[in-house]
Amino acid sequence: MRATLRWAHSDLRTHRGEALFLVLATAGIVVSLLLATALFGYATNPWQRVFAQAHGAHVTLHTTAAADAGKLAELDGVEAVAGPYPTASVTVASRGSRADVQLRGTAELPGVGRPLLTSGQWLDPATPDGVVLESRLARALLAAPGDTLTVPGTARTLTVVGVADSAEPRYRPGEQPGLVWALPSAVADPGGQVIGLRLTDPGDTGYAVQRAVTVLGAGAIGEVATWQQARAEAQGDNRLLGQVLGLFGLGALIAAGFAVHGAIGTRIRGHLRDISILKAIGFTPGQVVRVFLIQHLGYALLGAVAAAVLMEALGSGIPGRLGDAVGVWQGLPGHTVALFAVPVAAVLLIGATTGLAAWRAGRVPPVPVPRPAAPPAGRLTGVARRALGVRVPPALVLGWHKAFTRRPRSLGAVARLALPLLLIVVAMSAWTTIDRFHSEPERMGLPTALSVRADAGLGEAEARALLERDPQVAAAYPGTEVAALVPGQTATIALRGLGTQQEPYPFTLAEGRAARGSDEAVAGQGLLDLLHVRVGDWVRVTVGDRPQILHIVGRSIEPENAGRVISTSLDTLRANDPGLRPTLYQLRLDPGADPQAVADRLTAAGRGHLDVHTVTNPADGLSPLRAVVLGLIAVLALIGLIELLTAIGGTVREGERDLLALKAIGLSPRQITAVTVTATACTALAAVLAAMALGLPLAHWLIDAQGRSSGIGAGIAQGPPAVLLLLLAVAAVLGAAALAALPAARAARRRLADTLSAVA
Repeated sequence: MRATLRWAHSDLRTHRGEALFLVLATAGIVVSLLLATALFGYATNPWQRVFAQAHGAHVTLHTTAAADAGKLAELDGVEAVAGPYPTASVTVASRGSRADVQLRGTAELPGVGRPLLTSGQWLDPATPDGVVLESRLARALLAAPGDTLTVPGTARTLTVVGVADSAEPRYRPGEQPGLVWALPSAVADPGGQVIGLRLTDPGDTGYAVQRAVTVLGAGAIGEVATWQQARAEAQGDNRLLGQVLGLFGLGALIAAGFAVHGAIGTRIRGHLRDISILKAIGFTPGQVVRVFLIQHLGYALLGAVAAAVLMEALGSGIPGRLGDAVGVWQGLPGHTVALFAVPVAAVLLIGATTGLAAWRAGRVPPVPVPRPAAPPAGRLTGVARRALGVRVPPALVLGWHKAFTRRPRSLGAVARLALPLLLIVVAMSAWTTIDRFHSEPERMGLPTALSVRADAGLGEAEARALLERDPQVAAAYPGTEVAALVPGQTATIALRGLGTQQEPYPFTLAEGRAARGSDEAVAGQGLLDLLHVRVGDWVRVTVGDRPQILHIVGRSIEPENAGRVISTSLDTLRANDPGLRPTLYQLRLDPGADPQAVADRLTAAGRGHLDVHTVTNPADGLSPLRAVVLGLIAVLALIGLIELLTAIGGTVREGERDLLALKAIGLSPRQITAVTVTATACTALAAVLAAMALGLPLAHWLIDAQGRSSGIGAGIAQGPPAVLLLLLAVAAVLGAAALAALPAARAARRRLADTLSAVA
């Protein structure tokens, strides 16, 4: 054991830089995997906790005021019914902010879907105008218990008495109205009612919705919300961040394992004589294997422990959502297990790859086997000989030949170096796609920047004229959005009418064509998946008691509502309902216009009649991904550096045998150095080309697959600019050449006696 440790210590002193890079790479990989675990926990557990404590409803039905909710309690599989609660849609304002909300009348704290108070108190008849706000709505309005809300256009005020968490879909400006609980007396003129169903089997949600619609009648249903939709909305971008971190962390772990395997294999080839001597003096094959295994397991263990300690001590202090996620994750029950299991799994994987390579060391015979003097693969090819004949510098020809002489070994080195570079190309593609959402939102399903709702005090022509009067508004598209029942009556989707036949809305199409004729529509990927239809099919949806039959002629990129949207022109909807009037306007601004400045001007010009919101960009929630991508690129660069150092060391050692021959044919030390540098640069160039050839299609496939799963749809993937790819290639090749220059120069100036000793 003592001799084993002395050997490991001697090897560590010889390869300090490689050991440091391996420790840092392992630490970065484990940190990324722990962050992925934290984000998954942060995405799922807070909502799950609220849903469990609130005894949440699996199905929430928004119906007309006349619907008989008593029949629902008799349905099989319904454990409990909440409500019906009368509702009214109003707009409230506080501290200069406005929000569309749904007032929900309830005299007592509900048993199903119970709000969880975070501050203040529940409703009290002694305060008839008191309300309790959902927590996200309260943050948007900057409201707290004791504050007063106004209802624009009226003299009415509401007093905030409490703030509560809810498991229902949360407030999203311009998309989902906020939830406000009030006494029934405060909902004087209800426009509908809400009913919550708690099911005995949550897996039967779709069937329960179908039965509820059958009992109440399709005409009584306004909207259906399920617990799966609420959970998906609550998880939001955190789950995507976790998936990205997990994917790259696992990829980096595999790349690190291959790098360690290659490093040990190269080191074994360079120390065959030393290993034979160890066996000759009494080392068993198991002891030789343990030398390499203990050494590299120590590096991996040091990096993994450092990562775990850093995450536990400093993780919650990371700015932004990542720090919040770590803070929440540290309070979850499975935190300790994950903090132990993730580093152990990483160390075991690196140990497995180390063991496979070290096993070869155990098979080295005690008596060194003489190496062949001139392997068949070492002869110059016809192309190389012709290149020398036309006066191509010998260093370039011999370096290129040396890089690819031993094909299995050369291909292995190229593959190991290409893997981290491939992951870097994928990371750069993810960065470019996020940037494109901000720089060119019209190509990513966001052709408009502002969404405006006008109250009843403004007519259609007056509202549109007011909006188009702003000098930076390029176009104002009237529209409406309603909830529609899908065939089978198991869910509701968003049916939108935007633009007119004369001024069509500029949908971003990924497939098919624009909707130009009557009854033509475009749909998001989420809707196509939900209904199991394709572009070219006809679909029938129901709005109230009116069926709407539409021909899907294109697939649009839909960042909203998980892609469960079908869009047509406002004229098409008016053909089925002549009395339909626009409820919203989507504004396309001039290039370079500031959306917030335009929104402020329109709000002031509307004098309380306009509710203006900037259109939510899904990339806004992915801003932490930029720091994540940079960190992952740094980790992958470390792994690539380890593999590069391994390749350089192997090339220098294998070149020792050729050193005398190269000097004999008249090459100077500088030219001999250039041979090794050229061989290393050719290996790096081949790895870069392979990484780009495989990485770009893989990145497009992964990003589009994520787009399909989220409902946005395929077609959002963007590759890095050619300039960035060129910079990556140049940096990799020149970096490899620079790293190889010093060891190659030292080898070229070795003494004759040392060279003969190495060859012997």
